[in-house]
Amino acid sequence: MTHELLTIGRISVDIYPNDIGVDLEDVTSFGKYLGGSPSNVAVAAARHGRRAGIITRTGDDAFGNYLHRELHKFKVDDSFVSPVKEYPTAVTFCAIKPPEDFPLYFYGRFPTAPDLQIKADELDLQAIRDAGIFWSTVTGLCQEPSRGAHLAAHQARPRAGLKDGQFTILDLDYRPMFWASEEEARAEVSKILPHVTVAIGNDKECAVAVGEGTPDEQADRLLAAGVEIAVVKLGPEGVMAKTRTERVVSVPVPVETLNGLGAGDSFGGAFCHGLLSGWPLSEVLDYANASGAIVASRLSCADAMPTPDEVTSLLADRGRPVPGTGLSASSLAEGAVR
Repeated sequence: MTHELLTIGRISVDIYPNDIGVDLEDVTSFGKYLGGSPSNVAVAAARHGRRAGIITRTGDDAFGNYLHRELHKFKVDDSFVSPVKEYPTAVTFCAIKPPEDFPLYFYGRFPTAPDLQIKADELDLQAIRDAGIFWSTVTGLCQEPSRGAHLAAHQARPRAGLKDGQFTILDLDYRPMFWASEEEARAEVSKILPHVTVAIGNDKECAVAVGEGTPDEQADRLLAAGVEIAVVKLGPEGVMAKTRTERVVSVPVPVETLNGLGAGDSFGGAFCHGLLSGWPLSEVLDYANASGAIVASRLSCADAMPTPDEVTSLLADRGRPVPGTGLSASSLAEGAVR
């Protein structure tokens, strides 16, 4: 199978509280979900009808079996998911204290985790070359052998431009607990950026990758490093995407936030769907913003990923254009009535 999206990197079991608004020590019951940013992005893309797969590793244990089962449930190809006998499947706890406090607690990732045991000589480089989009994160660069595998995968990708229909995306997902220093992370990111078509990150993540500055300055540095599309998340002001010829800003789609942890991954999967659909960049951003907003309004991450109908319905409710049509959803509805 040729994948429209192939991701690589982190996978875990997310343990989310059913008690909202309290500290972790006060939670009395939890739910169990598939987690890990690249895994969630693959799920999000699959919800939009894309052929998605992931390259990762789990422990050789019951939680590893659970993650395979969840990937099957979400129609994500797990052919490149293999067990590691030496380390248990990683588990991530969080507290949910909306609207802005969602602390994460990582277990089974120190000194290493199964998904950091991805090895370069075990990669299916042909599958990586053929994928419409190849998606990785900065977290996968934090230690060997994953670091070398990520570099080998990026080097195997064709150096496609925006008009070629293939994209290599780096999520600048910087998590300081996995790194010795920001300088170490910046050095590793600099090796990958020349092989990247699209880089996505917030202000802090962009600062780690290319230094402090305004969003435009950071985007320009990413473009100078070889990226074709620099996407800088602006927090409450939305998200900006910049190419060498275009600058687009998409304002947020307002919702009541319940759990903000999966919004970025939902944004990522929808962003991939929009790129593969060939939409204008402004429409890609609006659709991805709406997709992220939906997950922010729900409890879980993978299980919360929206369908296209849910995204277009939200855009309709907010009076936003529907991607691929040039019309508002309300206009389409009126046309159907007539």
